[in-house]
Amino acid sequence: MQNTMEQEATLEQAIELGLREDEFEKIKEVIGRTPNFTETAIYSVMWSEHCSYKNSIYWLKKLPKDGPHMLVKAGEENAGLVDIGDGLGCVFKIESHNHPSALEPYQGAATGVGGINRDIFTMGARPIAQMNSLRFGNLKEERTKWLIKGVVKGIGDYGNAFGIPILGGEVFFDESFHTNPLVNAFSAGIIDTKKIISATSKGPGNPVFIVGSSTGKDGIAGAAFASKDITEDSADDLPSVQVGDPFMEKLLLEATMELSETDAIVGMQDMGAAGITCSSFEMSAAGNVGMDINLDLVPTRQKNMLPYEILLSESQERMLVVVHKGKEQIVKDIFQKWDLHAEEIGVVTDSTNVRFFVDGQMISDLPAESLVLGGGAPQYEREYSEPAYFKKYKEFNIDSVAEPIDLKSIAFKLLQLPNIASKRWVYEQYDSMVGTGNMTTNRPSDAGIANIKGTDKALSMSVDCNSRYVHADPEVGTMIAVSEAARNITCSGGDPSAVTNCLNFGNPYNPESYWQFVGAIKGMSAACNKFSTPVTGGNVSFYNQTVIDNNEVPVYPTPTIGMIGLVNDKNNIMTLDFKYKGDLVFVIGSCKNDINSSEYLSNILGVKESPAPYFNLEEEYQTHQIIKSLIQNKLINAAHDVSDGGLFTSLIEMGIPNELGFDIETDSEIREDAFLFGESQGRIVVTVGEDSEDEFIEYMASSEIDFTLLGHVTKGKIQIDGEHFGFINEAKSLYQNALQNAINN
Repeated sequence: MQNTMEQEATLEQAIELGLREDEFEKIKEVIGRTPNFTETAIYSVMWSEHCSYKNSIYWLKKLPKDGPHMLVKAGEENAGLVDIGDGLGCVFKIESHNHPSALEPYQGAATGVGGINRDIFTMGARPIAQMNSLRFGNLKEERTKWLIKGVVKGIGDYGNAFGIPILGGEVFFDESFHTNPLVNAFSAGIIDTKKIISATSKGPGNPVFIVGSSTGKDGIAGAAFASKDITEDSADDLPSVQVGDPFMEKLLLEATMELSETDAIVGMQDMGAAGITCSSFEMSAAGNVGMDINLDLVPTRQKNMLPYEILLSESQERMLVVVHKGKEQIVKDIFQKWDLHAEEIGVVTDSTNVRFFVDGQMISDLPAESLVLGGGAPQYEREYSEPAYFKKYKEFNIDSVAEPIDLKSIAFKLLQLPNIASKRWVYEQYDSMVGTGNMTTNRPSDAGIANIKGTDKALSMSVDCNSRYVHADPEVGTMIAVSEAARNITCSGGDPSAVTNCLNFGNPYNPESYWQFVGAIKGMSAACNKFSTPVTGGNVSFYNQTVIDNNEVPVYPTPTIGMIGLVNDKNNIMTLDFKYKGDLVFVIGSCKNDINSSEYLSNILGVKESPAPYFNLEEEYQTHQIIKSLIQNKLINAAHDVSDGGLFTSLIEMGIPNELGFDIETDSEIREDAFLFGESQGRIVVTVGEDSEDEFIEYMASSEIDFTLLGHVTKGKIQIDGEHFGFINEAKSLYQNALQNAINN
């Protein structure tokens, strides 16, 4: 067999491709010989962190995966699936495209959007909503402005052309993301639960098709590229950045939807990371079968592509489909109708090896199980240690900071900080109304709401993470991220259902970075168990580093939480806007004398070292249950959580939509700056009409949750403790224009 294959690979080649010496030795042991170059390249991508999760799977297995609505659990298919009733399911997932976006922000972000949507419709679900979570460096830097402009345009151009509305998201700025921005894309779709398409190959003799676009040299070894640090030399890896075509993807979506209505499909998988390599090995291993693939039959964009280039290409808008023998013409006719490739390139075999052929010669013969997650791919339990800064942060005391005299000027300065100011400049570049499914276009809510047409239900969804909190305390900060996502869904009238995550961290071989990762997993597990929101999947992105003062430091740890919930009755959708002058304003949950890790402390007072803000998981959970009851019993007119920027920012955000102000009193037992700008968790602001006041107070008094009357809604004036703070239209102008002014100046 060896003389029909390429020459044996060397250790130097293996290391250059990203494998470790011990891993190369393990490969030789697994296959009983020295692999050739193509086989070594295959192992390098399949055993990369991006594909194998070799440095994270030990801890990922500890996340909760069971819940009342689960239909497809983490790792079983391309994305998670939860039951939403009426024979329907929601397929949803979030993934990163960080490193490509650091080098080529437009294509990096665009192809991130394309890839996550393919994960959804490859399972037979039609995407109905998208969201994203973005991180950038200091907005005063020209590089940051270049990155955010490119990323936002890439997301907008691809998503708008593809025709799926973007319902929301988040943008966060910190200098730790200067070199390495984070671009996390989320998508959700609806599926008939009887028509799920599996990513499993079965039936020896069944033909294997590649469908969609042709294969080029873009994205070669992208998975391996995503599994190493970004450096000054990373620009040399530009071929590892994929190039997307949203119009081609739209055709692929419609062809896939049409194909899903036939009985021709055995299994199908998106060609994302590692392209043909990943899809062929993973589908084969899932079905305990093999494949023979003829690379000569793969449609290519360039002539004379080398075998490893075809195998490792991550050209977009492609999928691998295993078809029932005798149904080939059905597939060809559908894809011809949509002007897409549908080429038969191989066959399912009764072995458990995947073999690749070129010019009639076998160039690779490898056991599928040895390359996949949960099979023969390596799994490591990395060392971790608590960083010195953790204890130092805990030494902060609020009494060490003097309370400013002029809170009014600080309040309006706070509204203009990049992390607080309206992200209107971003979301106005996204089409949020295409498809007529967005139910929050003119009714602002804490979560995005997507209509489930033909039912009384809607999907509620949110992406959340405060990277500063997680850096200050990974375990508590991640519990807060899960809780805020659940809080947003609850405030919108939904019931939290399940979670997908995107875990963005530094180098896993750095014990302090890995300590952050372990803490985040522990915090996520605790909070997801509390809210009965199992983790359906997602991805891990390690090696996110930034150079600051000539030192390489990890980005702030960012375990982004994408959560979906179900609004069982669309009449119970709750919005955040003040609606009537004279409505009473209450805050539910206890206010604390706490400014830890707040925007106010960090970016107004300049104190960067403090613990995570006050948080109590049980109190948080009980507050959510109260809010659900208040919404169902029609006792409140608006609900909005207190998060970044504190209570003052929340009130301003509630007042802006209808240009209504507020007149409130602070708590004399709490510092005024902490009351207004502190970010202690578990608080939700609600408004109550005069006709519901007595019933509301009686209901709240019977609960064990703290609640405080703040004041009332005004026609437009802002007043705090009797002091005139201006008018809501003044605050609105500053809040809505600050980000655009910062980007364009």
